[in-house]
Amino acid sequence: MLEIIVTTSKGTHVDTIVTGESKVSIGKDKACAVQLRGWRIGSEHACLYNQDDGVYILDMKSASSGVTVNGTKQERYGPIKESDIILIDSYVLTIKDKTDRSKSMSAKTSSESSASDSPNANQQKKAEASVTDISEAKKASSESAIPVIDVKKMELGREWRAKMHEALLGQMDLRRVNVKDMSDDEVLGMTKQMLQEIVDGYKDFPAELERHSLIKQVLDESIGLGPLEDLIADDDISEIMVNSADDIFYEKKGELFKSEITFTNDRAVQYAIERIVTPLGRRIDEGSPMVDARLKDGSRVNAVIPPLALKGSSITIRKFMKEKLTSKHLVGFGSLDQRMVDFIEMVVTNKQNVVISGGTGSGKTTLLNVCSNYIPDNERIVTVEDAAELKLYQPNLVALEARPPNQEGKGAVHIRDLVKNCLRMRPDRIIVGECRGGEALDMLQAMNTGHDGSLTTAHANSPRDCISRIEVMVMMAGMDLPIQAIREQIASAVDIIVQQTRFSCGTRKVTSICEVTGIDQGVVQLGEIFKFQQTGRDAKGKVQGEFVATGLVPKVYEELRASGISVDMSIFDSSNKEAV
Repeated sequence: MLEIIVTTSKGTHVDTIVTGESKVSIGKDKACAVQLRGWRIGSEHACLYNQDDGVYILDMKSASSGVTVNGTKQERYGPIKESDIILIDSYVLTIKDKTDRSKSMSAKTSSESSASDSPNANQQKKAEASVTDISEAKKASSESAIPVIDVKKMELGREWRAKMHEALLGQMDLRRVNVKDMSDDEVLGMTKQMLQEIVDGYKDFPAELERHSLIKQVLDESIGLGPLEDLIADDDISEIMVNSADDIFYEKKGELFKSEITFTNDRAVQYAIERIVTPLGRRIDEGSPMVDARLKDGSRVNAVIPPLALKGSSITIRKFMKEKLTSKHLVGFGSLDQRMVDFIEMVVTNKQNVVISGGTGSGKTTLLNVCSNYIPDNERIVTVEDAAELKLYQPNLVALEARPPNQEGKGAVHIRDLVKNCLRMRPDRIIVGECRGGEALDMLQAMNTGHDGSLTTAHANSPRDCISRIEVMVMMAGMDLPIQAIREQIASAVDIIVQQTRFSCGTRKVTSICEVTGIDQGVVQLGEIFKFQQTGRDAKGKVQGEFVATGLVPKVYEELRASGISVDMSIFDSSNKEAV
């Protein structure tokens, strides 16, 4: 019996496998008992197998990273001890052998005592056994018909991509091509034709490389975002993380994977960053090595280049949904139930000030987009964002975006300046994409001076933490206000706090909806209306639970009912629960 513990080189636990098999395959193929991810990892990278004296590991020669044990590359190593550090690419394996070997070892001892005592004979038998073990393991690997990644072919492809890219630049310079006067389709067609001519002109083009595939890769790097194009096109991928040219991760359906595709070099990564930020009027260089930007579809982009990024240029892309998200989508995802949707629609329509609270990547902006859909078309909306992400469809809309400083360090326009300017634009609603600093004070003042129905988001782990977070952000405005005055401003301005949470399994849910009921003895009072009660996890580790009403009827519903507006009070019945 073997217990195999897989962690990353940074100590993050990946998996624990317990098996009684005599041979355990390790690699990226789904048939492998220990499945690892990464372009340096082969389909069957290595295997563990039992011998009389313990467990051995054998490198199957399927990738360049090989198998490293205690800092030394090994083709075959054993018997493995629990203290041995086995490294495969960026994964660390700890092997715990729980097999009872007392009987087999005693049989082996008696057999060896009856055999020849010649040292040469013993050494010869051990060598023969070792050769037999390796040949049998390799034979088993070949019989399994698992495809093997050719690392030499991958490196050859990178070399030829760089070679073709240099040739393409030379051709464009030779022909004096003015790309600025050409449309995107014309540039695409011309570049594709040039690359085809370049490939056809190479008499020594390697037969093992696919010409069409290589042309597409160079084309993507030349006028697109390189290997990120395919990841962006995949609708199931929500985030893309480039740590360096050859180290790309992505999040798909809540799980993190390492991508097999890579950039040719760090220069190709920087070209991709420049193609993103230049059309937006932003810049990235050694003087300004960080930038926030967006793609054409609204996806959020953050980029950092050396000297700040030590491993190489880094890109983080949070993709924007191509399809317009509605409350039906969120209910289908299990993020909230229909009662919560009805409540949010009612409070937004009737001009309650709403703050959406949550951690990074919890889905605050997505929920803010959905909430904004409930604003009537006859109202004037002004949105303020650091990098534009919101997509609203109302006709009377003004979208404002902050601006970083220029090369001289001048010309910066901060969110706080935009929020102040909003008040002069006759808005019915003000929507701030995210409050991070002193703009929180201006937002509270707007909510308190007739701009009811305003919406914003804030980073916090609970509704109570959200109140504290707003207090801190108001202090960042530098007005030196007493804490009591700040809390009174919050209590009178904010009506509803919606808490969004991202669980460790990757699922996102609205875990709490609270009403700000006032202030008592210097403390802002909250009343929870809906909440998510976790009951456990399913077989795949996904969070399970139910959305419940606490029984509290919010003040806004009481006021609406008193004014003669028909409201559904049954949604607050605590006996109604919806499991997800």
